[in-house]
Amino acid sequence: MRLLHVRDSVSVFAALGDETRLQIVARLCKEGPASIVRLSEGFAMSRQAITKHLHVLEGAGLVRGSRPGRESVWELLPERLDVARASLDQISAEWDAALGRLKDFVEK
Repeated sequence: MRLLHVRDSVSVFAALGDETRLQIVARLCKEGPASIVRLSEGFAMSRQAITKHLHVLEGAGLVRGSRPGRESVWELLPERLDVARASLDQISAEWDAALGRLKDFVEK
């Protein structure tokens, strides 16, 4: 079985490999769209640093920023997470199949 989604998920996994970016995504999942000011709360870093992390997430297709007024508002784009989840599900299924074959081999 060929991993259909892994290539599409590499940038997502790379972006989420950073703890700060993972926390930003988790916050957007839980709280919905948020401004830079709100997203920077609780982080020991500048708004500019948070903005850089958001641009990495945007490059991976995980978030989108808009400027409806004076503030930038960022929102999660869950479709890319769905593709990454499908990749992990496929890897998990292949791993389970491999373990099943090993079990059958050992028991024979």
